[in-house]
Formats: sequence, structure tokens, C-alpha cells
Amino acid sequence: MFDTLCNLVPTDSDYPPRVRQLAILDRVLNGTLYDVLPYDFHEERTEAGEYIPLRQRRPSIRYPLCRIVVEDSVSLLFSEGHFPAIDSPDRAVRAIFANIVKETRLNQTMISAAMKGATGSAALLLRVLKGRIFIDALDTMYLTPTWDPAAPDMLLHVDERYKVSGADLVRNGYAIEDVDRQFWFSRRWDKEGETWFDPTPVGEPPVAIVDTARSVTHKFGVVPVIWIRNLPGLPITGDKADGACTFAGAMHTQVEIDYQLSQAGRGLKYSSDPTLLLKDPALPDGELIKGAGNALVVSEKGDARLLEIGGTASAAVIDYVRTLRELALESIHGNRASPERISAAQSGRALELLNQGLICLADNLRTSYGESGLLELARLIVRASQVYRLVVLGEAIAALDSSARLSLKWPRWYPSTAEDRQKDVQALTSLVTSGCISRETALKAIATCYDIEYSEDGILPATPVAAPLQPTGG
Repeated sequence: MFDTLCNLVPTDSDYPPRVRQLAILDRVLNGTLYDVLPYDFHEERTEAGEYIPLRQRRPSIRYPLCRIVVEDSVSLLFSEGHFPAIDSPDRAVRAIFANIVKETRLNQTMISAAMKGATGSAALLLRVLKGRIFIDALDTMYLTPTWDPAAPDMLLHVDERYKVSGADLVRNGYAIEDVDRQFWFSRRWDKEGETWFDPTPVGEPPVAIVDTARSVTHKFGVVPVIWIRNLPGLPITGDKADGACTFAGAMHTQVEIDYQLSQAGRGLKYSSDPTLLLKDPALPDGELIKGAGNALVVSEKGDARLLEIGGTASAAVIDYVRTLRELALESIHGNRASPERISAAQSGRALELLNQGLICLADNLRTSYGESGLLELARLIVRASQVYRLVVLGEAIAALDSSARLSLKWPRWYPSTAEDRQKDVQALTSLVTSGCISRETALKAIATCYDIEYSEDGILPATPVAAPLQPTGG
């Protein structure tokens, strides 16, 4: 059934096959996959009386299994209680990045990037405007990265190209005469700047005319885009720019669950209003009105009965759907734990074992969006601080040391219970007393548990005072 729905998604030959594959995955994630079907589920016949097959009806019940798994995994990745701290041996660097995370609302941006990237890839765009840092999560459907052959992990440039209506261009300040026509919108990020091109009509030979009024330079010396591949594995798009899709293993099963639940709901509605069968009724021709208050008069040999169904079919469907859900969650490492089976509070370690599949998925995402995403973004901010005088929380900061080592410190998967914290304190106290670890190391170990920001003396230092703010471009 899933393949049938995919065949109904319109194809635009002007785009590469990757765009269509990502469009289908976006439909699954956003719940719009069934929009290509012309009929609602309750519509059984057309106006001409022809029967409508189930494959042409939109299911009445939709269980967003794929999105649930994506949201659960992203929550373990970048929610308020799971966002990593950008760590460095230099406490001033730690304090600056802590303030940058707060001012730019970086956790919200990273959540958006991880949600968009669940289909295969995501991109982070860094901009510096009047000294302030802005970070955007880009949808990569219409983006094409080009890598440096001499350094395959470095971008040469990233191109964006998609169709837009003339009316939309007019609303954005373009002078377009034919507002009903389609145009190509294009721009490019490279090591020198962000180049915009004049829109060109669809169907005409492309002409790359630079829009100097909208193009800007950034002087970073590198492309200000961080490209993130979602998961290791074979991408559905077949493009090396993408990683494996988070929910690919459950897409077919989700469609099956939607239709099975819709059929079960259809059966329950039928049970409350079954069809009336009349056998040789001695009544004149006319419409028969069903209902308990209407008596039917039939001939001596006639008969009338309700075509009722038993409840075993509905129970069987529910058991079948429950099995499908278990298989789908297992295939994409979703959370299969049932809250009804947890009778008492569990320790953090017990919850980790209970949700081992989901943690396995989030752990892989930590590598993709943490080491290859957030950490690379931090290094790009360090480079930007050497080009522009950055302003963080209203204060100008000095250029960050490019040789400073950066790392990510991730919190625990689940909050510790009082018993867990007591054991941690006893163990850390014993280790500090015996001289096995320093007091700073002990503070780092419990910082996330007690929501404190540590330093060498246990107190977070203020942002260091830098030179006066200077005018910047970009």
C-alpha cells in the first residue's frame, strides 16, 4: 500500500530524483502522505454508484508512529534536560559558549535541525549581523553540497535552487511582470560570501546573473554551512549527501496500521447501525426507514433481520495492530516500554535498560548532530570571532583562541533518583578525599544532576571584558 501511495505523488522532471524521495519522506513525517488520495474513508461509492477501493480512500485514523519515534529520539538528544555543554579547558571559552547557547536559543535550533534531518540530512547556517550570532536550521531538499576533492570533509559551496511563483517573488520585493509564471530561485554559499542570483523563468535557458543588492560577503574563509548526515547507513535517496532515514523501517507498517484501525472503526460504526435485510416483503415500493421506532410489516412468508457482526473481528484487529506496532518500533529502535507495566519509580539506570532501543538510536544521533554538527558549529563560531567582534548578551567579547580544544559534555539519559545521587556523592567524596580525582572533576561529574555551571573554584565566572565594540560588516 505504501508503494501505491508513493506512485501517486506527483513527479517534477525538472528536479533530480533525490528531491522526490525527500518529498515522500517529508509527507510521511508530517502526516500528509494521504493527501494524494481523492476520497475520504467513509465514502464507499462515487456519485455514479461505483465502488471506491480502499487504496483510493484516506484512512480515518492516523497513528503517527514514525513522527513519535523521531520526536522521542530528538527529545533525548537536544531537549532542555539533555542539551550538551560545549566544554573546553579554558573556562572563559566555556562561559562564552554557555552564553551563546542561551542568546541564540541553540537548543531550539538543533531540535529543528534534527527533526528536519530525520529524512536524511540537515544543514546549519551561521550568520553574523552587526556582531550578533544567528543560526538557522535549513531544509536540505533543495540544497546541493559540493565537496572539496582534496579534502572530502570540507565544503566548496552549497547551492540552493527551487521553483517559486512570480506572485511570491513580487511579495518579496522583486520586479516581476508575469506573476502567473514559475521562476527558478537560486543562491550559493561559498568561502567568500552568500551570492544571490536573479530569478529566471522556468523553461528558459538558465542565466546566472548575480543579484548584487542581496548578495553579501562573510570573509570566513570557509562555507558558513554545517552539513549533517542523519545516520550511518544506506540513504533512501541514493545520494552521498544524505544519511539513512530514521524511520524508514516503519513506513510500510505505519500505513498498514492506519488502514487496519480505520477498518476496525468502520466495523464499530456498522455494529451500531447494521444493515436491514428484507425477504419477500409485502410492502409497496418505496424507501424503508430504519430505526427501532419503525415497525415493518411483511407477508406471511416474509422475513426481516439485521445483518449484525460479532466483536471478535475488532479484537483481532487490535491484537494485529499491537503486533505491527511492536515490530515497527523494534525495526527503528523506538520506545517499546509500556507505562502500565511500571508500578513504581525506577532509577535512571533501570530506565536506560528499559528503553535501550531508543537510547541506541539517540546515541547514534549524538554522533551525527553532536560531533559532526554542534561541535563543528562551535569551531565555526571561533573562526567567526577572529573576523568580527562578536556581541554576546549585549557584551563584546574578544576573539576566541582557535587552538582551544572544544568538546561536548552530554548529560545522563534520565534524571537520577535520590538514591542514585546519594551513591554518587559518597563515591565522589571518597575519591576526592583519597586524592584519586580533583575537586573540579567531581564538580563536572555532578554538574548536570544539580543544574549548576562549574568552574575551577565551583563558581561560574562572569563573561570576560573585551575591547570596545567596533563596527563590522556581514
